[in-house]
Amino acid sequence: MTSRYRATEGVNPPSPRRRTVVKAAAATAVLAGPLVAALPAGAATQTPAFLHGVASGDPLPDGILLWTRVTPTAEAVPGSGLGPDTEVSWTVARDKGFTNVVSRGSLTASAASDHTVKADIRGLEPATDYYFRFSAGGTDSPTARTRTAPAADANVTGLRFGVVTCANWEAGYFSSYRHLAARGDLDAWLHLGDYIYEYKSGEYGTRGTVVRPHAPLNEIVTLADYRTRHGRYKTDPDLQALHLKAPVIAIWDDHEFADNAWSGGAVNHTEGAEGTWTARQAAAKQAYFEWMPVRPAIAGTTYRRLRFGRLADLSLLDLRSFRSQQASSGSGAVDDPDRTITGRAQLDWLKAGLKASDTKWRLVGNSVMIAPFVIGSLTADLLKPLAKLLDLPQDGIGVNTDQWDGYTDDRRELLAHLRSNAIGNTVFLTGDIHMSWANDVPVDAGTYPLSPSAATEFVITSVTSDNLDDLVKVPEGTVSALAAPLIQAANRHVHWVDTDRHGYGVLDITADRAQMDYYVLSDRTSPTATSSWERSYRTRSGTQKVERTYDPV
Repeated sequence: MTSRYRATEGVNPPSPRRRTVVKAAAATAVLAGPLVAALPAGAATQTPAFLHGVASGDPLPDGILLWTRVTPTAEAVPGSGLGPDTEVSWTVARDKGFTNVVSRGSLTASAASDHTVKADIRGLEPATDYYFRFSAGGTDSPTARTRTAPAADANVTGLRFGVVTCANWEAGYFSSYRHLAARGDLDAWLHLGDYIYEYKSGEYGTRGTVVRPHAPLNEIVTLADYRTRHGRYKTDPDLQALHLKAPVIAIWDDHEFADNAWSGGAVNHTEGAEGTWTARQAAAKQAYFEWMPVRPAIAGTTYRRLRFGRLADLSLLDLRSFRSQQASSGSGAVDDPDRTITGRAQLDWLKAGLKASDTKWRLVGNSVMIAPFVIGSLTADLLKPLAKLLDLPQDGIGVNTDQWDGYTDDRRELLAHLRSNAIGNTVFLTGDIHMSWANDVPVDAGTYPLSPSAATEFVITSVTSDNLDDLVKVPEGTVSALAAPLIQAANRHVHWVDTDRHGYGVLDITADRAQMDYYVLSDRTSPTATSSWERSYRTRSGTQKVERTYDPV
């Protein structure tokens, strides 16, 4: 395993709107039969078994969060509420053979936590590779590699992160995860939201076609539903492979709950017919924290901050729990100072953290695009599918009010804070929009480039979820060739946009620059899809602007 932290001091050397009103699943006992059938071949006979892999996340200089799910008996499938309490032990070592064990312990997996367990390991060395596994009833889990963060004061010369978002099970295979796992050079990987999708089977596939059915087949509403869906995702071999290779740093977006979620509801939620939003949101959050190696700094949210020596810190946002309801596209309500995407406490936390930061780079894990976006003179055949993808009026110019464009007062306050405090080298890392973008983030988009840029933004396309060419149902690249120049002409801060392809990013950071390499897949519907480098953009230290570079790292 190639080490990507190159520390010179302070650390030890490494040894769409698609509605359905679906009744919740019946009693949990009824779930057992069909869900056992949905598990991998032979899974029902392996008890206890680690059918959903192992994972690590949220690296600290002295610790890491470990996760697994044990299936103690055949009927104890995710969401069933069945199965006995089971002791699960964990072991952490410096080597794959576990001859140099540094930490061990045990936990109890029970139906109360859907037989998931998380061990928050401390006392480790900074910037160090570790290997870990779980055991239960004489069965060992696969062995996984993880890595701690550098010491807070370490002079780290390089960091490398995989970056992914928007992975819809029914739309294809997760080859992006497989290709990231094969690299062997990642310090961690960032998941910027929509790790799962909530729709019923067939409602949101690949150009209207289901490549592989998820479970449960209904739209997920109850705690059992959300647990079952998380469990289905965790059986994916490519996702398991990436979790085995590096720690994940994850935030949620809307589909971990329901489409276009906000603090009091969602577009894809019918109050009453699908229970209360309060209950559904609570169920979604409980299942998420059970099934994800995420360490919440504040209970019930995913906003938190991680530090990687003196090179970078990473502020991770929760842009669903506190936001106001989305405004109508094109309405003046987007500028209402009483509306918020972050909530007051989170925005103050973000501003304070950016101002106090003493690292070279300030990264922001951001689930929806912050750079302004307006539609110029697009032709009707392009405007309508673009409007459908972005929830815009299909017969006129508008903004995507689910993004920061719908909450301009929060954005204005944040960007003014960056400028007035001379906070440089702020890079937003963004998902959600199913396209790739490389943006400057202007203080005033209307006068840009005369108006300064306060930050930069790299937006990553979807792993599998439909993008613009999929909605139009034309060959890949067709729409982007026509739409991208028009989008850029109307948005001069946009250096590049690809509306059509699926893939992932690799973010490489040095003291001099932060660079995003964009990779695309040959075919999201093929489990053996190949990957190829498409483009790279970087922002050089002190510039607050994006520029193209012609070689990947």
